Amino acid sequence: MSYLEHSVEKIGGTSMSDYASVRDNIIKQPDNASGDLYQRIFVVSAYGGITDKLLEHKKSGQPGIYALFSDAIEEDSWVEAFENLEKQLLDINHELYGDTDLLEKANAFLYERLKSAKDCLLDLQSLCKHGHFSLDEHLDTVREMLASIGEAHSAYNTATLLKRDGVNARFVDLTAWQSTEHVSLDERIKEAFSDIDLSKELPITTGYAHSEDGLMRTFDRGYSEMTFSRIAVLTNAREAVIHKEFHLSSADPRLVGEENAVPIGRTNYDVADQLANLGMEAIHPKAAKGMRQQAIPLRVKNTFEPDHAGTLIDTDYVSDKPCVEIIAGCKGVYAIELFDQDMAGNLGTYDEKYLAVLKRFKVNIISKDVNANTITHYVSTNLKTVKRICQALAEISTDAEVSQRKVAIVSAIGSDMHVPGILAKTVRALADSNISVLALHQSMRQVDMQFIVSDQDYDQAIKSLHACLVEVHDHGDAICVAS
Repeated sequence: MSYLEHSVEKIGGTSMSDYASVRDNIIKQPDNASGDLYQRIFVVSAYGGITDKLLEHKKSGQPGIYALFSDAIEEDSWVEAFENLEKQLLDINHELYGDTDLLEKANAFLYERLKSAKDCLLDLQSLCKHGHFSLDEHLDTVREMLASIGEAHSAYNTATLLKRDGVNARFVDLTAWQSTEHVSLDERIKEAFSDIDLSKELPITTGYAHSEDGLMRTFDRGYSEMTFSRIAVLTNAREAVIHKEFHLSSADPRLVGEENAVPIGRTNYDVADQLANLGMEAIHPKAAKGMRQQAIPLRVKNTFEPDHAGTLIDTDYVSDKPCVEIIAGCKGVYAIELFDQDMAGNLGTYDEKYLAVLKRFKVNIISKDVNANTITHYVSTNLKTVKRICQALAEISTDAEVSQRKVAIVSAIGSDMHVPGILAKTVRALADSNISVLALHQSMRQVDMQFIVSDQDYDQAIKSLHACLVEVHDHGDAICVAS
């Protein structure tokens, strides 16, 4: 493989669903200075919504094939979901290829994957009806197998269509479909790219990559970002690029208005980590780690505005003067509070037990606060899981009071927020909008402030903080708060 001045670029699912825009706005408008069509590696997501159908909906939790299969071994509800997805994928193929010979080949590729996966699930379902076999032992493998179908489908199609349209694209399949060889992620990537000449070929790579440790056990739905990151690190990319359907902006334009939200332009990996913690990731923190250590900058671009430079994220950037760069947050968060009078002086023991319960239920912890006799975790999960957590906590701490509340988290984030009085100014802005602050957090690192508010106050809180802390008239100074 030629280790030259190349980029590694990831295309998100919503963008992937618009092939013409991917071809014209990304593939045929390279960022490198020479204007060369090649010297780029593309890592692609599944088409928009497909992974939700294969696994479960990322936000609502609505079950997909995996969730239906894992919850009801005696039922066949997953079979109907599988057949519906098959029809949807075939419809996508027909829309992309029309009635051509390429459609027949694409459908044959898809059928082979779908049939193999369905037969595997049927065999496993039958096997696990016997008491000697446990379904739980195989669910991680099932989840990875199903997830791989989405990326294989989109990567194969994109490479095929680009060849049709005059680009020397190459389908790079990292899924190890039906392979008996189990190797590490790094070995899988090195082997796949060992004979690729980036000066002449354009690799279109699956976002899912099979590894002996299993990507999803650690990263779950962030697996494609880890694949993207490791490719960038192992090939020594000059830049990593993520193409999304929106800009990384000062706030959600749908809330504060498109005329008020501005692309950030530049920030650092600290800010990216805070966004990821809120579920609004530019990139998974663990995926960013390797690029951060190797000083590979990450650029986030809007697929549908190809002429815009997007936002550059690097290791060393700090704003010219202390400022707030982004107002972000998340709704539908649950505050789970454990109060016990005996906790005072024994906080560590309680904290350890509490964390063990949360780990068992595999919930995403967004934030946490403690005092002498209370521990509160703010978690992103569904109500059913919250109730199970509360029950488990009550069982291990019989004298404790366990309560839950649905809340929202709103955060002001910046690479340097050492602004005197900024906390008071922010709380006052919320109070002026008649919003009660239930809890707040500001760390000594001064890269974010988090405000816990009622779930119904989320939208107004975002608007209030954006109006108070972000100037939008001049992009050069748009994200700076006057001290």
